[in-house]
Amino acid sequence: MAILFRLLIINSNSIVKHRAIRIEGKLKITFLGTGAGLPARTRNVSSLVLKLLDESNEMWMFDCGEGTQHQILETTLRPRKISKIFITHLHGDHIYGLPGLLSSRSFQGGDDDPLTLYGPKGLAKYVKASLAASGTKLKYPFKIVELDDEGVCFENDQYRVVYGTLDHVIQSYGYRIEEKDHPGELLIDKAKAAGVPNGPLLGKLKQLETITLDDGTILDGHDFVGEPKPGKIVTIFGDTRYYPLALPLVNDADVLVHEATYTGGEERQARRYFHSTARQAANLARDGGVKQLYLTHISARYLGKDITAMRRDAQKVFQNVKVVRDFDEYAI
Repeated sequence: MAILFRLLIINSNSIVKHRAIRIEGKLKITFLGTGAGLPARTRNVSSLVLKLLDESNEMWMFDCGEGTQHQILETTLRPRKISKIFITHLHGDHIYGLPGLLSSRSFQGGDDDPLTLYGPKGLAKYVKASLAASGTKLKYPFKIVELDDEGVCFENDQYRVVYGTLDHVIQSYGYRIEEKDHPGELLIDKAKAAGVPNGPLLGKLKQLETITLDDGTILDGHDFVGEPKPGKIVTIFGDTRYYPLALPLVNDADVLVHEATYTGGEERQARRYFHSTARQAANLARDGGVKQLYLTHISARYLGKDITAMRRDAQKVFQNVKVVRDFDEYAI
């Protein structure tokens, strides 16, 4: 059977809407689906987008459950801006939206905008079969990277993405997105006091170059630039039991996105079905020195007061907790 798209496989080491929460900032995270297992009236299944528009004019998606492209229609997100999709594991509520989204992206412009898909072994087989059976031809450059147990799956001069295995009934990954440190700010008042005129010399100082003024004074850019600003760290987990061995993915993260399929007092059920409680997620956030915990993958059986109780139970361990809803957006 002919395959009608370019595929590169790399083995590496009826929904009720509510007003979205939007907070100004550069790096943002948008939750498209926050439910567990199957779509519900108030929650679609798993998907979120990390918006890097100010930094690199792109977006990264994490998981793509059924109906994700319909969720996108309720937002200002543009699929052609999605340059990477990271799949945590191959359960249907995390991947059944992929074929539709990949196909639709071909009809939305951006034929020259590449897309890379990352995930567990077997991901390529699923995508290949889905697109081939439907005779789908992708117009944009496309490749799949199948992952091993742990390692670095992507790195450039702005970001590094580390992944590791979690504790689920099938292979499930957590991803740690590390933004590289930002250069320090030019100490403009100090430069002016040293006699540096407006113009190219200021730019050279900003680039940490050594410059020579008209009077022969030599200035080292390192003396006129402040300390680098630490980049952000975002950790996004797939489905998992409480798993302290994953702390290296969590440590010092600005944001941890963690499943909370169960609430406090249901630890036995959570372990039996390879999931976590909200309090267990809070334990991990506390132990890892996380700044903010977002709880997702919420069972449809929890509504209203149950969600409030879930948050309060988690806050007994870790204060900065939010139980997120579809279309919530937060700055990082």
